[in-house]
Amino acid sequence: MGLRIHFVVDPQGWCCMGLIIFVWLYNTIFIPKVILFPHYEEGHISAVAILCYYLCSLFCIASLVRASVADPGRLPENPKIPITEREFWELCNKCNMMRPKRSHHCSRCGHCVRRMDHHCPWINNCVGEDNHWLFLQLCFYTQILSSYTLLLDFCHYYYFLPLKKDNWDVFVFRHELALLRISAFMGIIILGGISGLFYTQLIGIFTVSIKSLNFRNISRPRKPWQQTFSEVFGTRWKILWFIPFRQRQPLRAPYHFANHV
Repeated sequence: MGLRIHFVVDPQGWCCMGLIIFVWLYNTIFIPKVILFPHYEEGHISAVAILCYYLCSLFCIASLVRASVADPGRLPENPKIPITEREFWELCNKCNMMRPKRSHHCSRCGHCVRRMDHHCPWINNCVGEDNHWLFLQLCFYTQILSSYTLLLDFCHYYYFLPLKKDNWDVFVFRHELALLRISAFMGIIILGGISGLFYTQLIGIFTVSIKSLNFRNISRPRKPWQQTFSEVFGTRWKILWFIPFRQRQPLRAPYHFANHV
């Protein structure tokens, strides 16, 4: 599947996304300067801690940018509907276009999106079939980065040995306490909010897996959660579920799940 760019003109979404990028940029710049590099120079931590922080930061911003510009699953204007699948399509009463069931019309974007979950102002985009996996990665890596930042803030004052160097000529060291308090405050707010969002996303995926059981035909098996996650992420290789630097390929559902995907 080729890369399809989806750009939403929404000033409110731009402000929300700009705020998220500001928080990410703030922690990516000041946490290494105030905590990681000084403690590394004095032998309190290893280079692995610095590398892990930058990797988490890279994966976080990569998933954010890709989720915000990726096509969530916009339907074409004149879709070709196979005869065998017409019963699984319906007419949208807002844009008067045919769409698959479980698609929804987004009032902000002005079109229907396949398997639309919601319109997220924090990424200024819909969360749909083609970028849901990126949104899950964004929630996951934001939690990891926020937790790591809070852990470093705590260890800087209560665990690490005091720094011997006093670089009072540098701005970040003069305002060290204020910078770390701001970082800790933003980390707590974001971690609390994103954890709740990530939990509801996982519950939603598991609920879809449970609802795949057709109660009118009890002989149909329940879709395993691994199958559901594989369809969301576009691969059965679980290690690739955590990599934002790839293209999602839609999976073909087994025949006994085809009508419930």
